[in-house]
Amino acid sequence: MINQLQITNLKVSIAENKIIKGLSLIVNPGEIHAIMGPNGSGKSTLANTLAGHPDYDVLSGSVYLQNKNGKKVELSENILEMSPDERANLGLFLAFQYPVEVPGVRVQNFLKLAYESRFKDRPERQFKKAIDFRKNLQKIAKDLNINVEFLSRGLNEGFSGGEKKQLEILQMTLLEPKFAILDETDSGLDIDAIKKVSQGVNNIIKKYNTGIILITHYQRILDYLKPDFVHVMINGKIVESGDSSIVNKLEKKGYAGL
Repeated sequence: MINQLQITNLKVSIAENKIIKGLSLIVNPGEIHAIMGPNGSGKSTLANTLAGHPDYDVLSGSVYLQNKNGKKVELSENILEMSPDERANLGLFLAFQYPVEVPGVRVQNFLKLAYESRFKDRPERQFKKAIDFRKNLQKIAKDLNINVEFLSRGLNEGFSGGEKKQLEILQMTLLEPKFAILDETDSGLDIDAIKKVSQGVNNIIKKYNTGIILITHYQRILDYLKPDFVHVMINGKIVESGDSSIVNKLEKKGYAGL
């Protein structure tokens, strides 16, 4: 069975301002699709729309998780008609550009609830005891070189930018998403943090065959997360797609060259 994220003719507005003006994209398992573009082109609007942010109005279009089993094709419901938690339970994950702090909610408690919701229809994946879940979470944290003491702190409370992004990689590893949208996950990170986060994402792709939509402004993260496809988004549309050679062209000529 092959899963596929299929976006067709998506049009989105916010406060009656049309942002996405007809975007289509297909992401297969294990692929990395980098989306680049100038500020205001609609990249983060795409991420938030896929995740189900209520401030964004879908004018038209569809987004399906498509399963191919031999010659038979099965479609999920149009996920644009689902709640954010329903989308997450199907295996869609959004890594925020600026992860928010939630004081008073421990990281391990938040992740336990997220895990139980993600796999609620698979009782064999549930842990009978809370201590067993914590042991599994601690093992994942150690494998990712994340300080296990973070798990007892408030969610993102007092964390640096790099620590917040590493925590999202921990969450991704735990939830095993089919598709993940990384919205400028390299924003504000130093080179060491970018390497660490990229290594975590590459491990997730290798282990779970997760398809990635990577939204970024900069080439540096693409040195570690090698994209299969690069798409340039301008004024709400994808205006050019190709391999990583597009990045080099953008570095030389900028978006004005398109």
